[in-house]
Amino acid sequence: MNSDWLKVVTAAFFEVLWVIGLKHADGFWSWTGTVIAIIISFYGMIMAGKRLPAGTVYAVFVGLGTAGTVISEMIIFGEPVKLSKILLILLLLGGVIGLKLVTTEEKKVEGAGR
Repeated sequence: MNSDWLKVVTAAFFEVLWVIGLKHADGFWSWTGTVIAIIISFYGMIMAGKRLPAGTVYAVFVGLGTAGTVISEMIIFGEPVKLSKILLILLLLGGVIGLKLVTTEEKKVEGAGR
């Protein structure tokens, strides 16, 4: 995995944190952490999108974030674990992995095309 895809995965991790924060934050420090997670998450996604196709970056970012949020809610916050949720998460992750596999990593050169 190259550094651009690592940025997407890291951004998705912080997406999970801020989505959970939006639901569960109730004080100054938890809201501060949520805002910091939003900033890190979008910064990572934007930086990865400069060198990878934006549509694929966004799809992988949202897919991993969604899967991570659903799994976190089940593990940490006691949401019901249902076979249908697990199968749909696996389907979502299959699509995300498929997008990554078929995406060519064309390196954009700064200042090209001017």
